[in-house]
Amino acid sequence: MTNAIYLTTTEPYSGKSIFALGLMNMLAGKTAKMAYFKPIITGNKKDRDRRLELLSKQFNLPQPYEEMYAFTRKNALKEINKRNEAYLIDTIIEKFNTLRDQADFVVVEGTDFTDVNTNLEFDGNVMIAKNLGIPAAIILNCAGRTTSEIIDLAVASSNSYLSRGVQVLTLVANKVEEGKLEEVLRRLRFVLPESILVNAIPAHEQLSNPTMGEIKESLGANLLFGEQFLTNRVDHSIVGAMQLHNFLDRLSNNTLVVTPGDRGDILVGSLQANISRNFGKVAGVIVTGGMFPEKTIVKLIEGLETVVPVLQVEEGTFMVVTKVNQIRARIAPEDKEKIALAIQLFDAHVDETALSDRMVAFRSDIVTPRMFQYQIVRRAKTYKKHIVLPEGTDERIVKAAAMLIAQEVVDLTLLGNREEIESLVSKLNLSLDLNQIRIEDPASSAHFDEYALALYELRKNKGLTLGMAKDLILDVSYFGTMMVYQGHADGMVSGAVHTTQHTIRPALQFVKTKPGVSTVSSVFFMCLPNRVSVFGDCAVVPNPSSEQLADIAISSAESAQMFGIEPKIAMLSYSSGTSGAGEEVEKVRKATELVKERRPDLKIEGPIQYDAAVDPIVGKQKLPHSEVAGQASVLIFPDLNTGNNTYKAVQRETGAIAIGPMLQGLNKPVNDLSRGCTVIDVFNTVVITAIQSQEN
Repeated sequence: MTNAIYLTTTEPYSGKSIFALGLMNMLAGKTAKMAYFKPIITGNKKDRDRRLELLSKQFNLPQPYEEMYAFTRKNALKEINKRNEAYLIDTIIEKFNTLRDQADFVVVEGTDFTDVNTNLEFDGNVMIAKNLGIPAAIILNCAGRTTSEIIDLAVASSNSYLSRGVQVLTLVANKVEEGKLEEVLRRLRFVLPESILVNAIPAHEQLSNPTMGEIKESLGANLLFGEQFLTNRVDHSIVGAMQLHNFLDRLSNNTLVVTPGDRGDILVGSLQANISRNFGKVAGVIVTGGMFPEKTIVKLIEGLETVVPVLQVEEGTFMVVTKVNQIRARIAPEDKEKIALAIQLFDAHVDETALSDRMVAFRSDIVTPRMFQYQIVRRAKTYKKHIVLPEGTDERIVKAAAMLIAQEVVDLTLLGNREEIESLVSKLNLSLDLNQIRIEDPASSAHFDEYALALYELRKNKGLTLGMAKDLILDVSYFGTMMVYQGHADGMVSGAVHTTQHTIRPALQFVKTKPGVSTVSSVFFMCLPNRVSVFGDCAVVPNPSSEQLADIAISSAESAQMFGIEPKIAMLSYSSGTSGAGEEVEKVRKATELVKERRPDLKIEGPIQYDAAVDPIVGKQKLPHSEVAGQASVLIFPDLNTGNNTYKAVQRETGAIAIGPMLQGLNKPVNDLSRGCTVIDVFNTVVITAIQSQEN
């Protein structure tokens, strides 16, 4: 059994990053502590290794950069030239074992084959894997190869490792032409030993082609405009040396325009074409010949709302085009679209279950924030739900929508004016295909009269007229909630712009509470470094009675169970056990008894102080016979003031991720955002809303 794997290739640009990102993402849902180790890095101490930077930032790895490698390439070659191979290997083993002692799983990456002597590098990878005593995952670069060539390369590569005593856990045929996938898989499984898991990943244009940022770095270009769009992908490049109308005919999607610096007409035409609905997206522009655009052109560009990257170089146009065609695409830490796509390709084409079976299955009571987020996203994907986002013209909502659609987590409806949403997507330069989501404007919706009549029937006994109902349905909160009520959406997330009261009032009026539940409340999932705790209520009920506290505790325990957290309920107060007295303590004590009467199956302790609830040592001292003290997973606060301030204090002081609030007790899921929410907050809240709707 092993707790490490060695990622290796046979040549440069094999697409190791795709497998590395996918594997680390898979491991994040299974183990609390991961490490990434590259024995020999390409760069030096000043110029950091790209992949180490990528993996470290994406997965918040705890080890310092210096512990993630043993030698730079230059220093490794020095030791080899001095015949100090033993020192080289001993140092690598020592660093690896240090990481293995600290982590549950270590992913080790072989060298990048940037040396002219690839045989030496291949032998070095085999030697390192063998001395570390860990199995290999071989990633093959299949771009431009026939099926027979892929088979020959696979057999030769795997035999080289197997013959030298290195187990091959899996072989991945990467960058395979889409139409060859099944044939390649069939033939590889026929010729390779059954012990080797075979997977094939298709080539993907978005990962194969460089971004404007990569082109800027490779050319050493000056950036004149458009820094925020350096992640734009370049699929084609054209030279702008003709008249403007002829040039525009040649524009296609994600085009790089290369033009002399004095061609202001081509430069301005490119920028205007980018924001026009009638032309493809322009990735960026390079102005050549050491010339800068004229002052009037610069002034014009500075007044545009959306400006793609404009780079300036000294070389001539022909030389620049030649260099651009030689640039290899990479995945940068800040390129979230490429990262998401790489993980999606891994998820779609690598048999994760079979891969896990070949690696040690880790089980731990520790649940890290990364594990929890990985698990809930995976769960939301298993049975896709339809979520409505009423605030469809808010930037954060649109950005989160792009992420959700890119990762295929949910189906979405955005409420708002279509042209305004289209304009926002263009302004933010998002790769969001609006054909993949629904856009509804309440005022022009085909459901307007139906929803207004339904609202009237539900509320007419409260004095609501049909005219008043029509006015209310124009409100996005009422319209979105009615979509959920009518079954046209499975859940709703709002509150980035609107108040909590505005968001949940319609749900309280006609979605109503679940049978047996009289209190609508909320919980936050507090993702702490080594566990996930459920905090309730921190957003809805200001000063709950004993009966309401009991409702909140039971609902919160059920929410914890829904998300795979064993509920151990702590009813918080300023005293523990029988040590204190007073009105507030008695309220908590009575609520605890009510929970025990209604749900004797639940583990609960109260009243109990926060430290006694979460600290095993304090818990054992204050309540030595308690099943909950020191290990509480569900913490119920006596009032909203305490709960709201505590969750924010814990979040800010510990760096915990707070997911929520998630409303509980309603017949159908409607969740409220904070008006200070981030894009990630929106993303996470939609995910938990989708999971709630799976339970309905």
